[in-house]
Amino acid sequence: MTAPGLADAVVAEYEAAREGAALVDLTDRAVLVATGPQRQKFLQGMLSNEVLSLQPGQDCLAALMTVKGHVQALLRALVGANEVLLELPGDRLQLVEQTLNHYKVAAPVRFTPRAAVVLGLLGPHVPDVVRQAGGDAPDPGTHRQVTLAGRPALVASAPDLPGGGRVAHVSPEDADAVREALRAAGARSIGRETLDLLRVEALRPWYGPDVTEDNLLHETGLVDEYSSSTKGCYIGQEVVARLEARGGHVSKELRALRLSAPVAAGAALFAGDKDVGRITTAAVSPRLGPVAMGYVHRSHFAAGTVLRAGDASATVMASFREQS
Repeated sequence: MTAPGLADAVVAEYEAAREGAALVDLTDRAVLVATGPQRQKFLQGMLSNEVLSLQPGQDCLAALMTVKGHVQALLRALVGANEVLLELPGDRLQLVEQTLNHYKVAAPVRFTPRAAVVLGLLGPHVPDVVRQAGGDAPDPGTHRQVTLAGRPALVASAPDLPGGGRVAHVSPEDADAVREALRAAGARSIGRETLDLLRVEALRPWYGPDVTEDNLLHETGLVDEYSSSTKGCYIGQEVVARLEARGGHVSKELRALRLSAPVAAGAALFAGDKDVGRITTAAVSPRLGPVAMGYVHRSHFAAGTVLRAGDASATVMASFREQS
C-alpha cells in the first residue's frame, strides 16, 4: 500500500531503485588522489580499515578519525596501480587533505584533489545497465576502469549505497554523455528525497546528515564495515579497541524508527519528559509509511521501545528488512 500524500514521482523512483535500476548524482562527493611510493603504508596508519594489503583493483570503506575517536570523514579507498583514490564528502575534502598532510611529515606521499563527477547506481538491474552502456559492473570490494558511452569511467562497488550498488567516477566533461547512456540503458534518475528514503529503509547513515565529528564509529553501527580489528595502529584506534574490549557499549547508537506520523529531521526523541535522542534523517516510505533513523540513548534503544517525536510516536526497530 502506498503511503497517502506521497508524490507519484517519488514512488516511481523508489520502485526503480528497488526493482530495476536508478541513477543519482552524488553531488556532495569529491575525490582526493594519493600518490607516492608509500601511499598505502601511510594511509594504513591513518584510516580505520585495511589498506596496505589491498591489490590494484580492490577497495574498502574506511573512516578518518581524531585521536579521541571522533569521525572526521567516511570515505571509500580505491587502490590503483599508481595511486589510491579517496572518495569522500566534498565538504570534508579540505579538512581531510589538511589532516593527511599534517601527519605525513616527510613521508613520500602527495595528495591532490581530482575534478570528478560521482554517479550512484542502485538496484538489481545495475549490472545489466552498466553492460548495455558499454562496461562491466565490478564484484563487491573491487573497481575497474571501463568505457561508458565511449568515455572513460571508473566503476566501483558501493556498499554504502542503500541496498548495495555501484558508483561511477567520470570527468566533468564526460558526465552528461555517461548519464544519458545509463538512462538509455534503463536507469531512472532519482532525487535526494528518494535517496534518503532508501537510506533510511536500509539504515545507511551518511556523513553530514547522520554522522558528524560528534560521533564515535561505534555509535553509527558501521564499525564492522569501516574498520579492521586485526590491523595495526591508526589514528583513533585506541578508542575503537577500548570500546570493542568493553563489548562496544556506547551511550547512544543509531536506530531505525517507525513513526506514527511524519517528523522532520533534527526532531528530539523523548521518553516521557526525558530527552533521549534525535532523528537524523526522516522519510515517508511507500511500503512502511513514516520512517526515520536517529540516535537513541542506550537505556531506550531496545527494539520495540516506544518514544515520542513531536506529536508522533517513534517505535525503535532493529531494522526495516523484515517489514512489509
